[in-house]
Formats: sequence, structure tokens, C-alpha cells
Amino acid sequence: MGQPTHDTTTAESQTPNTSTPTGAVPESPTEAAPQPDPTASTEAAPTEELTGAAAMFANDRASQHLGITVDDHGPGWAQCSMTVTDIMTNGHDITHGGYVFLFADTTFAMACNYPGSITVASGGGIDFLKPTYLGDELVARGHEVVKQGRSGIYDVTVTRGDEIIATYRGRSRTLPDRK
Repeated sequence: MGQPTHDTTTAESQTPNTSTPTGAVPESPTEAAPQPDPTASTEAAPTEELTGAAAMFANDRASQHLGITVDDHGPGWAQCSMTVTDIMTNGHDITHGGYVFLFADTTFAMACNYPGSITVASGGGIDFLKPTYLGDELVARGHEVVKQGRSGIYDVTVTRGDEIIATYRGRSRTLPDRK
């Protein structure tokens, strides 16, 4: 997951990164990770503090508990994935709409949280277009529609394969710096 920058404020011109997933095994020995230099300093390198979407998701226990993953994100856009589990289904054996909303809202949060800012939802709405079921793999793609000052509007499309199952529109507000 790359660290977003402030260079771009819309998803229109961004293409998600297609890097190798975390934990992937190298294809051949020549692709193996470099070994540490035994002559190098043993002093620990300073750890980079997470900001923006990465910092928010690192503390988002609700989304993590549901197995939501952030596939990639950047300034003004994000892509997340989630598999429907038995706990997410309702009495009709379809995914409870609240879980689809939470999934879209998490993707919205990833798209609107830039490094160095804390951005929250000021409102959001969803249209459910098709039901989903236990085991369905959902993907949500969100992008910034407009950002003016501390306010923004973001659209998220939730899909199952090639089918659009829900659309979400979120309104954001960036909080002023803490004093």
C-alpha cells in the first residue's frame, strides 16, 4: 500500500498500483530480497510515522475485524476488498445492507484522508442495486468528485465481479489542526 501524496486531488488521473501483494513469494532466487550487509551499522533506522489513510486504517478495528483490506490508495482514490462471511448475512440469506454500507464507507475514508489531515464523514448515502451472498468477493473503488476547502464529495462503486451491486456518495469534512 503506497503512501499518498498531495500532488493530485482527483482519482480521474490516478491508476492503482499493481505491485506484488504483501507476503508474496519471489518467483526465482534472483528476485529474493537482498541480504543485510554485515558491515552496515546496526543502528535502527527511524520508523516513518503513518499519516492520512494509512494511519486511519492502522487503527480501524471495525474494518479490520470484518476482513476489509485496502488494496491500494492515493490522493483522492482508493480500492478495497471484502469477502462476505456468515456473520454478515441477514434473515434472507443475503448480505445485510449495513455491512455493504460500512465497506463502502471505509473505502470512502481511504480516498479522502490525505497525509497530514484528519478527514471525517459529514454524511453519506447508498443505493443497493443487487443482493450479495455468503462467500461473494466484493471490491469497492472510490474517487474524489470535488474538493473545495475542507469539504469534499466522493463516489464509491461496489462490485461483485463485473456487476455493480451498490453505489455510495460520501461527503467529507477535514478537521482543523489540533491545538
